[in-house]
Amino acid sequence: MSIESNPNLKKSESTKSSPSPSFWTSFVQTLKDIFGDKGILLMLIIAPIIYGFFYPWPYSTEVVNHVPVGIIDYDNSNLSRTLARYSSSSPYLDTERFVNEQAAKEAMWSNQIAGYMVIPSGLEAQVLSGQQAHVSVLGNGGYFILNKNVQLGFSQAVGTVSAGIKVKKAVAKGTYAPTAAQSTQAIPLRIIPLYNQTEGYGAYVVPAVSVIILQQTLLMATAMLIGTWYEQRRHATSIRGWLGRIGALSTLSFIVGCFYYGWAFELHHYPRGQNMLGTLLFLALFCPTVATLGCVLGLWFRQRERSMQILIFVSLPIFFLSGYPWPADQLPQILQVIRWIVPTTPAINTSVQLNQMGASVSQVAIGFYALASLWLFYFALLLFLRKRIPQRQSAYSA
Repeated sequence: MSIESNPNLKKSESTKSSPSPSFWTSFVQTLKDIFGDKGILLMLIIAPIIYGFFYPWPYSTEVVNHVPVGIIDYDNSNLSRTLARYSSSSPYLDTERFVNEQAAKEAMWSNQIAGYMVIPSGLEAQVLSGQQAHVSVLGNGGYFILNKNVQLGFSQAVGTVSAGIKVKKAVAKGTYAPTAAQSTQAIPLRIIPLYNQTEGYGAYVVPAVSVIILQQTLLMATAMLIGTWYEQRRHATSIRGWLGRIGALSTLSFIVGCFYYGWAFELHHYPRGQNMLGTLLFLALFCPTVATLGCVLGLWFRQRERSMQILIFVSLPIFFLSGYPWPADQLPQILQVIRWIVPTTPAINTSVQLNQMGASVSQVAIGFYALASLWLFYFALLLFLRKRIPQRQSAYSA
């Protein structure tokens, strides 16, 4: 049989004779494919930029103030009115009077208030007679940030009034007023926040979630691109070709990461820039690691839409597994092991320590080692799938 009469043999020989693409050839071709695909361009570049503007927006006030609360005054005395007045002057609270506790509960059940304080009858008489007295503060534990402000605002008001009572009693006994004021707090407490001086929620959560955004957008865009190539039977390439693809995807993600660390955090006045060189080194390792994982997932899913369907639902579990919103040592043992196969597990803490806390590269070396190990692991999986998938494809075609 001649070669001309066997098109399959002719196609096979032409494939074998075609040179494998170089790193730069694959790099440039990947960039062309990215900018020629609106969906991938939207996911890889436009979406993270939009997130950088709009995700921090709800946290722009940083600290929650003027939480609506209720006050039930059963004592109706000078002391109870003083407690209510100090509570109303707190920046954390926005007070409202209720005639009884049942009315306050109904208001809390309907989300009109986040908590309330009950001043019992006979409070002033107990205080004047030297008996032990107390007020009750109840908050909605389902909203921990609001509940924290309710407890903090009322406790400061009650603490201030209690200190004033102690001072008056000491002065009545003949103690010098400044000495009496100092005796109310024998050891003064000074709380100085170091790395989040506003103690704002946005400054806490946004820098960590930004790493999640960079990872998930890069993962989905890469898996979509590989899935498209697989559907077009263009996925197969050499090792240098895969490195070129990873390099192109990583370069674009690195630029987006510089936008976050160099401008988005500046726009929202978050702690930043403590170790910019270390942060750039972190991005230079983090982006190829995520891009390599995206290539593995793209070869595994083999469909453009499937990567979006699956990866879009794992962002929240990945964030909780990172150990940032909840201590990792409090997770179940199996999750403490599984969490280390995801790049954001070492990446979030490493990023925050470098950019917000000013740690040196040597102090976060474990994070760099973990990311490098993950890249080697992902690349080994990529080479394995690269060998397996053409065999399955030929089996299906046979």
